[in-house]
Amino acid sequence: MVDLKNPASMKALLEQVVELSRVAGKAIMEIYNGPSFQVTHKADKSPLTAADLASHRTIVAGLNKLTPEWVVLSEESEDTPYETRRNWPIFWLVDPLDGTKEFLKRNGEFTVNIALIEGAAPILGVVYAPASDKMYFAARGVGAFKQENGETLPIRVQRGSVDATRIIVSRSHGTDEAELYTRQYGRCEFVPMGSSLKFCLVAEGVADVYPRSGPTMEWDTAAAHCILDLAGGSVTTDGHPLVYNKPSLLNPGFLALGAQQ
Repeated sequence: MVDLKNPASMKALLEQVVELSRVAGKAIMEIYNGPSFQVTHKADKSPLTAADLASHRTIVAGLNKLTPEWVVLSEESEDTPYETRRNWPIFWLVDPLDGTKEFLKRNGEFTVNIALIEGAAPILGVVYAPASDKMYFAARGVGAFKQENGETLPIRVQRGSVDATRIIVSRSHGTDEAELYTRQYGRCEFVPMGSSLKFCLVAEGVADVYPRSGPTMEWDTAAAHCILDLAGGSVTTDGHPLVYNKPSLLNPGFLALGAQQ
């Protein structure tokens, strides 16, 4: 039984979820490295591949075994009405393959996202980029970390050059929304990136801010939101923290911030 108030218990849980994300990432890469893959489309016209489903099945089975007492809500799960969800004090929120468009472009900027939600906030998050083997992970009472090339290091938001604000923009959705912030921040450097890695670049101090006005879903943001929070940053909408398990799983526009100026 996981004790959510015990850092040692949270650390042990985090380590197991990190390993599960690697297994899911391996399932994705087997398809990614294959000769071709079939693409279908969901009702909202977003793309769906065999890799999304393989990762989904791997993660749901793993989490059900790890913590059978908690519900798993995945992007590829059947819709669950709010009348049911509102009674979940703790649950897993998963995007098995975030950045399917980047997956289809074969640029490597896609991730496995696994978050644990307590109440309305993420308290554990894992973001794994299997193509580059970069792992970002965090948990309440444990801290935020990046694992790469066999080395695990704590990460922290950092303020960059005083001459320019480094703004993350979506590789698939262009820079229009970010350019609205040039009046506020002055001279800017735009850093394009796909998937939830945008949050992670802010968390590790490579960028300063990620503004988003376009639509995202809760599973797109939860894991990386947790990592950024525990690295010293924040994710806010209209000045208030972005919350989860809302009546609609669609997020409003938000601002992901690193170190304050």
